[in-house]
Amino acid sequence: MKKIAVSLVLILALTSPIVAQTPLGAAGGENPAATLRDTRAAAERGDAQAQNRLGAAYHDGEGVAQNHAEAAAWFRRAAEQGHAGAQYNLGLAFQKGKGVAQDPAEAAAWFRRAAEQGLAGAQNNLGVACHDGEGVAQNHADAVAWFRRAAEQGHAGAQYNLGLACLNGEGVAQNHADAVAWFRRAAEQSLAGAQYNLGLACLKGKGVAQDPAEAAVWFRRAAEQGHAGAQHNLGVAYMEGDGVAQNPAEGVAWLRRAAEQGLAAAQVNLGFAYNTGDGVAQNPAEAVAWFRRAAEQGDAKAQLILGAAYASGKGVAQDPAEAAAWYRKVAEQGDAKAQFNLGAAYHEGEGVPQDDTEAAAWFRKAAEQGHAKAQFNLGAACLMGKGVPQDHAQAVAWFRRAAEQGLAKAQYNLGLAYALGKGVAQDHAEAAVWIRKAAEQGHPAARDMLRKLEMGGK
Repeated sequence: MKKIAVSLVLILALTSPIVAQTPLGAAGGENPAATLRDTRAAAERGDAQAQNRLGAAYHDGEGVAQNHAEAAAWFRRAAEQGHAGAQYNLGLAFQKGKGVAQDPAEAAAWFRRAAEQGLAGAQNNLGVACHDGEGVAQNHADAVAWFRRAAEQGHAGAQYNLGLACLNGEGVAQNHADAVAWFRRAAEQSLAGAQYNLGLACLKGKGVAQDPAEAAVWFRRAAEQGHAGAQHNLGVAYMEGDGVAQNPAEGVAWLRRAAEQGLAAAQVNLGFAYNTGDGVAQNPAEAVAWFRRAAEQGDAKAQLILGAAYASGKGVAQDPAEAAAWYRKVAEQGDAKAQFNLGAAYHEGEGVPQDDTEAAAWFRKAAEQGHAKAQFNLGAACLMGKGVPQDHAQAVAWFRRAAEQGLAKAQYNLGLAYALGKGVAQDHAEAAVWIRKAAEQGHPAARDMLRKLEMGGK
């Protein structure tokens, strides 16, 4: 089972307004209403800190009816006086369209004003805006500069984002060791995405010594926070005994948690577990149910497996038409196995009308990607003129490509072509070479043909 790839999604670490100094309700002791009255009075006198705090009260609905428009109005009054927290909060309001019309450019402008005062959350969010080109011209170098300023203040989200920039070489020279260093700093602050990426680095030995046990530790810390990718990878670790004692039942439990969050890779691997009975009672129907959930998300591997289940009738009623439909979905994404299977369906007329031309077209798509059986089938089509013009030289070319991959029946057919001089100059010695290769793999007719060649074709 494969681990899932590094997540490249930037996080916006702070998503709720910053409240300056003491949060509303704590400073007022036993009388929050009095505190709110005092805050409002100070805000109306022009106290910027009180205005920001009153905006936060309206934003959260603490002591007053929640009102985002009123919150934004108070944030603006404080922000225009230069209050960094209020500038940040007003930026968030414009970013999300809460209490004001959504406006990425206005959001970035307010984040910048707060960032230039040194507010780490605003620096991080301005970095995200620069990275994504939201409200400002996209500029990865500027993004890195803002991430770094926030990261050096200890902002976990910025440390993670700077790690991603180092990992991907966006705005800074690619450097896996620097990426690991920043992921570690964020991971130690319990940021799940950083713990996950640090686990991946340890697993792959990218920027740090390879250490599956250390990888499992970080995957567990992220998994326990609900990170689906980490849950999946921890499950795989238990299934394979990679960095932890092998325990398929524990593996299944973690795969299930990730699968229930909708992670297609986990749904596929949970399906495999039910299919084989590894860590859970074998249940082909349950396997198909999980494969289907992944397939409906567009997961190509799951779609291919689901097609095979309908073709064989394992875990679901046999249905060649449904099998062909799933094969087509994957084939159209360029998957060689699915292209071969769809070609075979057209060749046999299973689930689709029999059509040699369509079969040859799908075999060709798979053959051009190096699929040995498709190369053989396309060679056979050229040999017999089924779905394509008859062409012995083309047949030989495709048999050769499959034979060089070790496909016994292609080796045999290539040998026959040399023996008969069909599509290639007759050469009994070369014929014997290829037929011997097929015979060594147990091809049923190759041994007899080889003896005939050795007897001079008699």
